[in-house]
Amino acid sequence: MDVKRFQLLEWARGLFVVLTAVIVWLQVRGVESLSIYDIFPLFGLLAFGLMWTHYVNGAFRRMWGVAKAKNDTYWAVSSGLVLALIILHPLLLNYGLVRDGLGLPPASYAAAYPGNESFVLLGTVALLVFLAYELRRWYKHASWWKYINYAQLAAMVAIFIHALMLGRELSVGWYLALWWLYGISFVIAVVYSHWYDNKNKKEDSHG
Repeated sequence: MDVKRFQLLEWARGLFVVLTAVIVWLQVRGVESLSIYDIFPLFGLLAFGLMWTHYVNGAFRRMWGVAKAKNDTYWAVSSGLVLALIILHPLLLNYGLVRDGLGLPPASYAAAYPGNESFVLLGTVALLVFLAYELRRWYKHASWWKYINYAQLAAMVAIFIHALMLGRELSVGWYLALWWLYGISFVIAVVYSHWYDNKNKKEDSHG
C-alpha cells in the first residue's frame, strides 16, 4: 500500500472514532442544560479512541509494509489532541467536585462515586502513565524505556475497564459493542506488532 492511501485510512479511522463518540455522547447527554459532569466524559472517550488508532495504525503499517513518514501529520495532530484530552478529562471532573464542595481526591471520588471510587482512581493512575510517555523525546533510547511502553499497554487496559464500569455512554448497546471491538482489536494489534518486531530482530541478527 502506498503512503498516501495509508494516511487517508489513518484519518478515516480517527474521524470514525471522533464521530461515533460524539454521536453516542449526544444520544446519552443531549444538548440542553449540559453540566461540567456531562462534558468531561466525552474527552475520555475521544482520548481512548484516538490512542486506539495509534496502536491499530502501527499494526497495519507493519502488516502492509508502509514506512513511517518523517512528517506524520495524523500522529502529530492526534497525539496533541490526546494530551489535551487526557488532561482536561480529570481536570474538569475534579474542578466540578471541588466547586460542589466535595473536596479533593480520593475523598471526593468516594463521595461522588460510592462503591466505584477504585475505578476512578484506576483512571488517575492511567493518566499519570500517559503523561510519563511525554518524556519519550528525551529518554526513548534509554534501556529502561521499554518498561514505560509496557506501562502504556497496562494503562490502555485500565482506561478500557474504567470506562466500562463508569461510562454512561457504554450503556448504549451499539457503542458497548464498539467499545469491546476497540478492546479486542487493541489486543490483536499489540500482539501482532510485538510478534512482527521480534521476528524482524531475529532476522536482522541472523542476516
